Amino acid sequence: MKTDVIVIGSGAAGMMCAMQAGQRGRSVMLLDHSKKLGEKIRISGGGNCNFTNISTRPENFISANPDFCRSALARYTPQDFIALMHKHNIAYHEKTLGQLFCDDGSEAVIAMLRSECEVVGVKRYMGCEIGEILYYPTPENGDVQDERHWFHVETSRGEFNATSLVIATGGLSIPKTGATPFGYKVAEQFGVPITKLKPGLVPLTFAPDDWKPYTELTGVSLDVVVSFGKQSFRENMLVTHRGLSGPAILQISSYWQHGQPLHIDLLPQSDVLKLLNDQKGSKKLLSNFLTQWFPKSFSDVWCAEFAEHSKIANLPLNQYNDKQRKLIADQLHDWQVFPSGTVGYSKAEVTCGGIDTRALSSKTMECIEIPGLYFIGEVVDVTGQLGGYNFQWAWASGYAAGQAI
Repeated sequence: MKTDVIVIGSGAAGMMCAMQAGQRGRSVMLLDHSKKLGEKIRISGGGNCNFTNISTRPENFISANPDFCRSALARYTPQDFIALMHKHNIAYHEKTLGQLFCDDGSEAVIAMLRSECEVVGVKRYMGCEIGEILYYPTPENGDVQDERHWFHVETSRGEFNATSLVIATGGLSIPKTGATPFGYKVAEQFGVPITKLKPGLVPLTFAPDDWKPYTELTGVSLDVVVSFGKQSFRENMLVTHRGLSGPAILQISSYWQHGQPLHIDLLPQSDVLKLLNDQKGSKKLLSNFLTQWFPKSFSDVWCAEFAEHSKIANLPLNQYNDKQRKLIADQLHDWQVFPSGTVGYSKAEVTCGGIDTRALSSKTMECIEIPGLYFIGEVVDVTGQLGGYNFQWAWASGYAAGQAI
């Protein structure tokens, strides 16, 4: 079967690309080994789909080439996707920090994209296992009738030929949704470089012995500022039986490097040294004093651990000298912890790294060395922060390729 475009991957980026190409009169076949459309869309935002962020900027993305995403993001903005939602009368609301969620659940967004694809004649082949992919470049001599390059794709649903092949198969995160390394294998087949991969937006773990004192605090949530290098995020941090999670931790996990400490300001809203100096005459224990901001269980454990490492015991506030008060304040504003790793791709919301952007056109997502081959969405080395940014990259990169193929 012949077609203009084959899109492999029926997630957010793949459907956006397919509908855009179809709107331009291209014949499009959308292939996916999954039997369901948009599984990651379905589970996102607790089933309500955090479909974009109105504050989207290039600075919200991680890449070895930070400027690569600028072109696509500028050409398809959050307002463009919002307009599509309005077209289909889908209600939404802003939660926090510019995050937009669908009132009618993720299924409404999937139905909208499916409808847009169907209107322009996109043919879907679901439950379609992909076999061998062959590439026939443009012949150097002019003696053949058809001088265009083309791709031959063998699948469990038949064999397909197309002049453009788009890989929109996502990364390794959340394998229960069908995530596989397929996109990276295609890149390897064609000699397209791949940057280092790691789980992103993922809970962090600690060595069991190091974390043992905190396991009893599972479920404790604190408003903190978590920092690594030049990046910092102020959101909630959640203590788990294996380590730390919550929005602040998920955000910083994409930047954190193994073997390095995280810096956590446990009281970002306060000047702890001033508060301690104001209590020089108080007979209240330090741990009890901190319960103004922390649950008592966290305060007790933190003070016990601090005492063990600093040799400054949990005493009444009037028994600390100036040097000790400063050290306590410094530790509360800069609690350093050393994660041992992450919980892995099973719980990671995204995959950091991917197709090296130096091999792609930032305007079209086409491989510079392989005409007709495109990579879009999560499979590319562009990773958004938490809060709808990764969907916006899917829409924008899908649009860029869809307007070019």
